[in-house]
Amino acid sequence: MAKIDKIQRKEIDIQVTATELKNRLGQYLDVAETDPVIVEKSGRIKSVLISNAMYEKFLKYEDAYWEQQARKAEEEGYWGKTSLKLF
Repeated sequence: MAKIDKIQRKEIDIQVTATELKNRLGQYLDVAETDPVIVEKSGRIKSVLISNAMYEKFLKYEDAYWEQQARKAEEEGYWGKTSLKLF
């Protein structure tokens, strides 16, 4: 049976064992469309099952982060402001 816990974010995460996921994959794929499903193996969190929409959202966040880092590097010069003083 799935264990449902409240965490600090005040969201409900669904945590299941790998065996439970295997036995009821279709059910948890449906759940993952709206909520992450945390998968445990040997008593440790191994993976998180999320929807494709959530995955795409994470990719966009990651792309935005690296774009911001690249802009910052260009503004400071690729060596950074402090390293220029060495030359």
